[in-house]
Amino acid sequence: MRRICSAGQVNLVSAVVALAVTDVLSGAALGENRPLNCDAPFAMIRFANPLVRVAEKLKTDKPIIVVAIGSSSTAGSGASSPAGSYPSRLADELTRRFPGHSITVLNKGVVGDEVDDMLKRFDTAVVAAKPDLVLWQFGTNSIIRDDNVSDYGAEIHEGLAKIRSIGADVALIDPQFAPKVAVKQSAAQMVELIAGAAKHENIDLFPRFDVMKRWHDVDRMDFSTFVSSDGLHMNDWGYDCMAKALSLSIAEAAERPIVSVQTRAAPLAAH
Repeated sequence: MRRICSAGQVNLVSAVVALAVTDVLSGAALGENRPLNCDAPFAMIRFANPLVRVAEKLKTDKPIIVVAIGSSSTAGSGASSPAGSYPSRLADELTRRFPGHSITVLNKGVVGDEVDDMLKRFDTAVVAAKPDLVLWQFGTNSIIRDDNVSDYGAEIHEGLAKIRSIGADVALIDPQFAPKVAVKQSAAQMVELIAGAAKHENIDLFPRFDVMKRWHDVDRMDFSTFVSSDGLHMNDWGYDCMAKALSLSIAEAAERPIVSVQTRAAPLAAH
C-alpha cells in the first residue's frame, strides 16, 4: 500500500499516466476466469481543476469525508453486494492511495432518483454530512424515461450552489454507457449537457460514459464484462474499474499545484 504520488515528487503526470494505462485487475479476485485490462487513459479522466479542500485535508491528520450522491448506479444496483458499489470500492482505493489518512465515502444513492429528487434531499444527504468532496451522479433515469434533458441547467446550478456554500470540492459524474442507455437518442445530449455544465460552472467531471464506451469500442469488451444482466447497471468489475479510475483522478487533482483561484459561475441557461 502506498500513495500514488506524494508532494514534491517529480514527473507526477507521467507516473499517473503509467499507472492508469498499466493497472490490471485480478480476474480471480473478481470471480473472472482471466485478468482484464482496466483501461482508463489519464488524459480522458484528468480533472480540469485541483481539489482544493481535499488537498488542505491531506496536509493534516483531519478525516476526509466524501459524499457520493446519485441514483441506482451510485446505490450499487447491479453489484453482487453493497461492497461492490462504486462508493465502497472508491473508499478502498482512496485508503490504499493515501495510507494513514481517515477517508470515508458516504453512499447517498437512491434508486430511481432524478435531479429534482436529489435536490430535495441535498440538505440532509449532502450539506449535513459536511463533506470535503461531493461526487454528483445523475442523468441516466432522465434518459431512460425519455424526459426533456435540456431543462436541467437551473437545477444543476442550484445543487452546485449548495455544495459551494459549504466549501466542498465537487465533481459531476455522467451516465453509464450501457445497452439500455446507448440506444436512447437523448443519451448523447445528456452527456453533452453535463459536460457543458461542468465547463460553465468551472468544476470537475468524471466522464463515465466515455470511459465505458472506450471499454466497448476500443478495448473490444463485450457489455457483459462490465454491465450487469439487466443491460443498464454496471457489474462488480465495472464498478471496481470505475473506482480505480476515479480514485486516480481524485489523487492527482488533490496533489496538483494550485495555480489559480476558481471563480463562481453564473447560472447555466436552459438549452
